[in-house]
Order: sequence, then C-alpha cells, then structure tokens
Amino acid sequence: MGETESAGALEQGLAQALARAGMAAPGGITRLTGGATMESWRFASGGGDYVLRRAPSLSFMEDRPLGHDTEAAIIRAAHGAGVTAPEVLVELQPGDGIGSGFVMRALPGTPDPRAILAMDDPAQLLRQVARDLAKIHSLPRAALPGDVPEMDYAEGVDGLARQFEEAGADRPIIALGLRWLRENLPERVEPVLNHGDYRLGNLLAQDSQLTGVLDWELAHFGDRHEDLAFGCMAVWRFARVDRPALGLGSLQDYVDAYQAESGAQVHAGRFRFWLVYRTVWWALGCLRMASFWRSGDDRMLERVVISRRTSEQELDLLLLLEEDAPAAEQARPVPPADDPLEPEGEASAGELATAIAEWLGTVKDRMEGHDRFQLAVARNALGMIARNDAVATQSEDAMLAQDLLDGKATLATPGLLAMLRRTALDKLAADVPKYPMLALAQAKWTGED
Repeated sequence: MGETESAGALEQGLAQALARAGMAAPGGITRLTGGATMESWRFASGGGDYVLRRAPSLSFMEDRPLGHDTEAAIIRAAHGAGVTAPEVLVELQPGDGIGSGFVMRALPGTPDPRAILAMDDPAQLLRQVARDLAKIHSLPRAALPGDVPEMDYAEGVDGLARQFEEAGADRPIIALGLRWLRENLPERVEPVLNHGDYRLGNLLAQDSQLTGVLDWELAHFGDRHEDLAFGCMAVWRFARVDRPALGLGSLQDYVDAYQAESGAQVHAGRFRFWLVYRTVWWALGCLRMASFWRSGDDRMLERVVISRRTSEQELDLLLLLEEDAPAAEQARPVPPADDPLEPEGEASAGELATAIAEWLGTVKDRMEGHDRFQLAVARNALGMIARNDAVATQSEDAMLAQDLLDGKATLATPGLLAMLRRTALDKLAADVPKYPMLALAQAKWTGED
C-alpha cells in the first residue's frame, strides 16, 4: 500500500467500487508479488476471486500513455473478441479514494516464467501465444477507444534519444543502438493494435494452456513486428536462451504459427529493427526506474534494483549489433579483465554489503508474501554493491557515446567492438551475474566458460 494508506482505507474504497457493479464487499485482500509498474491485489467477493490493478500513486499516471479507463476498455474489447484476456468488472473512481485502476475477474494459471517454461508442452503453448497475438492484431479501430495512440517510428526513436540525454547520455552501447535505429528506420506500414508488452511475465498458463493475457498499459497502434519481436528479446526468454521465441520454441515455429493465424507475412528486416528498438527501449526504461525513485513519488526498492539491469540490455544490444562490424573487428580478441584488488584492513563497502545480505538470509523464513519478495530484492541490491566494489569497470563514457551518436566512431573503428565487449561483460558480471546471456556472451567473445 502507499506509505499513508491504511488497510482499512483500501478495503473501504474497494468496497465502494464493487458496490457499483453489484458485488459484495472484498475479503482477504493480499498484495501480489512482482509488477514493475502497477500494483496488483487479489481478493474474494461473493464466492469469486478477483484482482485489483492500480497505480501506486496518482502522480505516477500523469505521463503514462494510457489512462486506466482506456486500458480497461481495450481489455474489454479483446475479451469480447476471444482473446484470452481478463473480464473487467468495474473501474475505480476518484471518490473511491484509493487511486486509479480497475477490478478484473481472476484467471487460472501462473505468470511465473520459470514455471511456464517447465511445462510439458511448450510447443503447444507457443502456438496459442501466436494465436492470441494474431487476434489482438486483428481488432478493428471501431471496437477500440478513440484515444489509443499510434506510434510514429521516427518520433519513437527521438523519444528514446531524449530519454538518453535525460539519463546522462554516457552509455556508449546505448548510443550505438540509437545511431543504428536512425540509420535503419523502416517505412510506415498499415498499423494494427499492439499489446505493447506481450511476453512471458504478462501471460498466464496452466497445463501448457494459455489462460490469460495481462498488462495492457502499453497498448498502441503500430507495426505488428514490434509485438512479435518484443517477446523474443533475450531478457524475456529467462533461463531458456536457446529458445528464441518467448523461451518456448524456435523463432520459425512462432512465425509460422502467427502467419497461419493472421494471414500476414513476417519480414526479417522489420523484425530485427524492432528487436533492436525494444532492447534500447528497455535499457532506457531500466535507467528511468532510478529517476522514479529519486523523485520521491515511488520509493519501492524494486525501482533502484531494476535500474541496474540496464547492463543486461547493453550486452544483448551488442550481441544484436556486432554482426554489422567488419570481420576483422569481430575476430579481434577481447581485452582481459582486470584482477580485482583484495581488501585489507577495515571492511570495505562491498564486505559490509555482503555481511548485511548474509544476515538477511537468516531472517527470510520469518517473512511471507510481498515482504519476503522485497527481502530477496534487497539481497540482490546488496550483492550489486559488493560486486561493484570488487570489480573496477568503466561503463560510463559521455565523449565516446557522443562520438557514436554522431557517427564519428562506429563498429569499424579499430578495437572499439573489443572494448565494448569487455565493458559489457564486466558491468553485467557485477550487476546481474546470473543473467543467462552472460555465459553465452562470455563463451562467444572470450572462449571461456
């Protein structure tokens, strides 16, 4: 809940909203874990189970692309068209006093990517995922709210460039990606409704069956390839980096199933553009999480930890772009990593962080629900501090970033690719050493396991 909000206030406001839909007062209200942007609360009412989705603060909604009323209307249209979307029952109103959001009927299944990836028939699930995406892309404008935005590709890239400037403009790999996007901007095609966040984590599944499509807050009209590519980003494959399509199967199987359902052709060049675009987009999205926290509007611990996941996307971006480098630069050896200094004397900052993380590990069994989830996030944050204290990395270079944006430095610049590879490896090893793509890149670039 918000820092000044009581459990009673949430229950009272929710009861008021439910009454407008002829529903009984809520019981057993429980905060669901996860949710990088919006809060989710599960509760019972009249013998059924429901979920409240809402903003953590009203100010958080001010620069969001969609209001909750528009998001709810889109979900209703998708549900009515046979998409495996939730049934929306009632929207919050200002008089309810508990923020902005709406109530949905709870769906069966789990959103846990690792549980989904362990299911018996991922190929079947992948076909159903392709089916629902094709249905989303076929929704007519007439069935949707009039304020759903349409994406202008060039404006989208310019928006990313502005975010980069606001974040310090000192990450060379992101600058490389922005330059590539400007040089490879595709022609506009007839837009379709994009879900905008179609990936594992926002899908529910049970027994290898798709049971829900969640989190429609980024819906917009645009190129269908954007939705297709986003779910295939390495970060959303989780442990199954060997399965390029949502961690569930091959890209060819996904494309074939989508084409069969939609009747539309998938073009490799457009797919690659949006894969690069969304990797840059998510890298900058991670960076922005720190600014949300600094503003004071949202002091959730997850914000600062997610901001350090930028290094995941930098490594993935370099893996996507390096194929454009000359063969000689691709073959150039990566510089060796610096040997970390062994601390002496008083405890270092990294050792203090490690000691706190170890102590937290001894009390985790005393916590449950969202508190236990937050404790795990806290331990991750302390691990980042400890590893960054032990490893000297140089990831922020504003002058090089500007040269890359201006085209004065490119992947043909002798030694640049090798240096960027070393930077990406060292930064990610300090920030998120368990990220599955790190081992793959380490083996590819250095020959080391």
